[in-house]
Amino acid sequence: MANEKSSPVVVKIGGSLIDDEDQMTAFWPALRALREDGPVVIVHGGGKQMSAMADRLDHTPRRVQGRRVTTDLDLEIAQWTMGGALNTDLVAQARAHDLTAVGLSGADAALLQVTKRPPWDIDGETVDFGWVGDVTKVDPTVLTTLLDSDMIPVVAPLGIDEDGQLYNVNADTVACAVARGLRARQLIFVTGAGGVRRDAEDAASHLDTCDTDTFQQGVDAEWIEGGMRVKIETALDALDDGVGRAVICAPGDLVEQAAATEVVI
Repeated sequence: MANEKSSPVVVKIGGSLIDDEDQMTAFWPALRALREDGPVVIVHGGGKQMSAMADRLDHTPRRVQGRRVTTDLDLEIAQWTMGGALNTDLVAQARAHDLTAVGLSGADAALLQVTKRPPWDIDGETVDFGWVGDVTKVDPTVLTTLLDSDMIPVVAPLGIDEDGQLYNVNADTVACAVARGLRARQLIFVTGAGGVRRDAEDAASHLDTCDTDTFQQGVDAEWIEGGMRVKIETALDALDDGVGRAVICAPGDLVEQAAATEVVI
């Protein structure tokens, strides 16, 4: 298990939070404090920004169980938004908080090597996810090089295959893969709610921990679904593959984690 301070922490932040000025105002000081305890890698999503761009192009993306179906146009949108604007905006925000960050995607230095996701059978329907990649290998060399130089890698969720084809990859899955590849001591999913709730509108229904049985109960009862379902699934995968700890918390709670949900096996 990776517990040493020298081992990185992987922090995943989604597009909805990136667009929220108050949330980001809380996020950056917390990230600076977290980094004092060891190296940090940021993985970001951007589904909200992709959807906004799609709207401008009169295109309606499809999602299945929290995961986006990626057409040719959706892949271009992913490159424009996540690989471009969002990634550089986060690097600029880091600079404004006296942090040195470097933006890259999973395609850089073949960080995230993927294959095209085969069709899934979901609720009796065969779903082709298009240009969605499933991670087959992580080469963390570029990340360790940046971390050794005291920089913060900011990773956009794009992957690449052996033929140089780019793919959209779910950002939670990327965070999990990066954490596993780095043997991270902690994987943190940052959400506005600050953790898992049995009732999204009721803060009192917050869970301090979520194990595999609770997760399955939540899925069956449909209070764990969509993006939260993916987060917990990937957190469990990360723990099962040697990541020291996995939590879901609010932007300002990266260090204390007083109101976080810890995912446990």
